[in-house]
Amino acid sequence: MQRRHFLQTATAAALGAPMTRLWAAPATQRQPKFILVFLRGAYDATNLLTPYANSFYYESRPHIAVPRPGDGADGAIALDAHWALHPALRDSMLPLWQAGQLAFVPFAGTRDMTRSHFETQDHIELGQGAQTRDFNDGFLNRLVQQIGGQAQPMAFTAQLPLSLRGPQRVPNLALAQAGRTGIDARQRALIESMWNGTTQGATVREGFAVHQTVTHDMQATGWQAEMAAASRGAVAPKGFVAEAVKIGGLMRESFNVGFIDVGGWDTHVNEATANGAQGQLADKLAALGQGLAGMAQAMGPVWRDTTVVVLSEFGRTFRENGNRGTDHGHGTVYWVLGGAVRGGRIAGEQIVQTPSTLNQNRDDPVLTEDRALLGGLFQRLWGLRQAQVEAVFPGARPVDLRLV
Repeated sequence: MQRRHFLQTATAAALGAPMTRLWAAPATQRQPKFILVFLRGAYDATNLLTPYANSFYYESRPHIAVPRPGDGADGAIALDAHWALHPALRDSMLPLWQAGQLAFVPFAGTRDMTRSHFETQDHIELGQGAQTRDFNDGFLNRLVQQIGGQAQPMAFTAQLPLSLRGPQRVPNLALAQAGRTGIDARQRALIESMWNGTTQGATVREGFAVHQTVTHDMQATGWQAEMAAASRGAVAPKGFVAEAVKIGGLMRESFNVGFIDVGGWDTHVNEATANGAQGQLADKLAALGQGLAGMAQAMGPVWRDTTVVVLSEFGRTFRENGNRGTDHGHGTVYWVLGGAVRGGRIAGEQIVQTPSTLNQNRDDPVLTEDRALLGGLFQRLWGLRQAQVEAVFPGARPVDLRLV
């Protein structure tokens, strides 16, 4: 089986990985690629994209605010007259911004107001709106159904995420598991023989095939498997650096719809040390940025056709708490990056944060809904008709921010 043309993947009972049948596009045909990066734990977007022109920001965060642009090495990086980027992303994400391949969408998120990690993560991944909650019907699975034969999905996770659950079976595999199943060739042959002649036989063989393909791709490029489990089994930010490079190579070779989650963003206590430019949030952002930059490099020329969306379940309180951390909030900042992106700008509806404009005088409001933003992106990437967008996000009105 040639890795560029392995077309059939399905659930391997021995591997515990739900799989699906895939069709590879001809190598000469350019196809859009989409990767969703889910930051589980609700990262502090206010210190990622700082409203440095707003004195209320510094009043609200006397210990953890990121210094203003020009305030030494710890100063934020001005992107325009109002917004600045966390300095931990200077070497990784700033070059993409300057190349017009990175945009930020502030005041983004879901209408869910529970401030519950699990409730809001589920709400986003299902994408069904407020009236429905079918845990076997995720929005990315519905997208794959609408794309049809050109879809080549993959979840780089130990468990199939809610967003990819549904009637279209999708492969999933945590990359640290590749090559370490504990099953040798003799055992594999025995397992396959046990299932021969049954309806599950092809499923088992194809499951082994996808595992072998991923392992082959990784070994061929000398990648080292390293992953740490965090929020809902998500890889930790430091583990993401190595993981993202592997994902980039696999997306380049074999897949065009990908999912990865990164955990550890629930910073209630000691979010920063001397200021917001240092400490645990800064370290996590630095690792995330390095991983995304490595992914872009690993994808090579297909990066020009790639769109990556980085999102989280919600943001955090605008004001710091008594433990030099932040609590569960509402609106957050989405990242949209890739060679296909019209970046170098802050997109979407915006406000100046004041006590009267904050949601419940506490956190950023949501002005751009997640389903509307993603629906508009999908419409542009795959030329989906309105009825197809409706099938992916029932009841949502896509917003076209002309990001691709």
